[in-house]
Amino acid sequence: MSNWKRICATRDVPMLGARMVASEDHGRIALFRNGADAFFALRDKCPHKGGPLSQGIVHGATVTCPLHSWKIQLEDGQVVPPDVGCVKRYPVKVEHGDVFIDL
Repeated sequence: MSNWKRICATRDVPMLGARMVASEDHGRIALFRNGADAFFALRDKCPHKGGPLSQGIVHGATVTCPLHSWKIQLEDGQVVPPDVGCVKRYPVKVEHGDVFIDL
């Protein structure tokens, strides 16, 4: 069952940037926008040392953690080798200029 929640307007997330979303049930969620104007949502916590991914650098389809430079794929939350791990991913959709996350 889907539980889509409107988060913000697309213009509220900078290109190659992120926005942190606080959820009572899910904690901190990072909403990303890459250079191809695609949106992604991941738990805002790197699996390595818990760094805030919303403060990382977005490049292509990955985000680099600001603490220790681990790279996480935005599409599936998988850590880029040689590091290992994953981050919870949330489905995202854009409709009429608004961004929704399936919580």
